[in-house]
Amino acid sequence: MSKTDRIYRIHTLLTNRRSISRLALLDELEVSPATLKRDREFLRERMNVPIMWDRDLGGYRLDRDDRASTQYELPGLWFADKEIHALLTMQHLLANLDPGGILAPHVRPLIARLNRLLGAADDAAEEVRRRVLIVGIGKRSMKLDHFENIGSALLRRKRLTIRYYARGRNAETTREISPQRLVHYRENWYLDAWCHLRGALRNFAVDSIRHAELLDRTAKDVPSPTLDTVLGPGYGIFAGDQLQWATLRFSPERARWVASEHWHPDQRGRFEADGSYVLEVPYADHRELMMDVLKHGRHCEVVGPEGLRAHVKDELILTAAAYGDEAPPG
Repeated sequence: MSKTDRIYRIHTLLTNRRSISRLALLDELEVSPATLKRDREFLRERMNVPIMWDRDLGGYRLDRDDRASTQYELPGLWFADKEIHALLTMQHLLANLDPGGILAPHVRPLIARLNRLLGAADDAAEEVRRRVLIVGIGKRSMKLDHFENIGSALLRRKRLTIRYYARGRNAETTREISPQRLVHYRENWYLDAWCHLRGALRNFAVDSIRHAELLDRTAKDVPSPTLDTVLGPGYGIFAGDQLQWATLRFSPERARWVASEHWHPDQRGRFEADGSYVLEVPYADHRELMMDVLKHGRHCEVVGPEGLRAHVKDELILTAAAYGDEAPPG
């Protein structure tokens, strides 16, 4: 029986019985008196479990009047060592979504609790951080200053007044919005919301929100199916109501990678006889899809539709012109 299993078993016995004798514990756990003593000390000192010896009952019991030791476990959850290491790794991933931001104060107590459960050592979390490297490509460095107000508005179903900077137009507008859901996409946060200025659903980059004020007005609720229909079906983060299907053919060399990639929930793919790979994805706005196509260079052919082929061709012509009618480097 592992240490985690023993700790769980002692806790269960103490919880379900009025008291339990030392001999009964030794028989139940099949351990030496020294091991039982270490387990009791672990429960008392690391987990704050209020174990006491009751002379009248002749056994150990929980001191249910000890108000200072009421929170001493992850409610209903006990984990084996490997599971705790997995949780620490997931915690590390979670913390890296917003390093130094609003998650940090809430994550630190979790690390401490998991380390106590692990019983190991004080460097368990540090070992995870040293062995798991998280590289955020394309992550915008602007701090998410208004994340708390946005989260509060989402959960309390309240409206927000925001000052929003649109990078594409290099312009700033003030809007009243009803937040619907947060989306973490390609290392950045986005907010799907009903914009009362435009009278329509819009998608906002959270790092472009320069001010957010919580309003005491009930948010307009948009049904999830409507959100998915308006903002969800196309490729990437750009929305649109005119859905088209792109057909892309990748060279046999690049096919080995692209065939295992997830571009869209509704994508379709097939290998051709020559080893090339044909990928079909829906899109409503060509901009993000075009960027992903161009990064594959000559290894990706846009089969259709013609509008997407034209956009990619124009981009290549403009790029070549920028390099003096020569092929761009790389």
